[in-house]
Amino acid sequence: MVLGFQMTNRTAQAVTILLVEDNDAHTKLILRAMQEDRLTNPVYCVRDGEEALDYLFHRGGYTDTNKHPRPDIILLDLKLPKINGLEVLRTIKESADLKMIPVVVLTSSTDQRDVDKAYQHYVNSYISKPLDFDKFRLVVQELDYYWTIINTNKNSG
Repeated sequence: MVLGFQMTNRTAQAVTILLVEDNDAHTKLILRAMQEDRLTNPVYCVRDGEEALDYLFHRGGYTDTNKHPRPDIILLDLKLPKINGLEVLRTIKESADLKMIPVVVLTSSTDQRDVDKAYQHYVNSYISKPLDFDKFRLVVQELDYYWTIINTNKNSG
């Protein structure tokens, strides 16, 4: 199920975020952190790897591109049901249509093997989720600020 979250963007062009997260509490924390800091991007949420790939390839219930737009950035958890995050990442980076979308792994895993595997599959950034809400909020703020305002992507300029 996709949850739309939209606020007025502080940049000229909205940066659409696809959040791939199976933990409802983490999803709520991420959205809450964005709201509290008035970070302003449309966020679409999916709960597992299979749903993420359906969304990205416009399959199943995700064929309407007006309701399910192509993301400008993907926040990807690794520990996902059905298809794990590393497999989702590999599929994205092997797709000619999707490989240019920045993917940020946002996960609770600090296992160096996971970090190494993610970079072997061309992840753009790997961030471990802090357990403390204030630290978690700061990570989300900095993540949003960097990827939606500072970073130059193919749609900028």
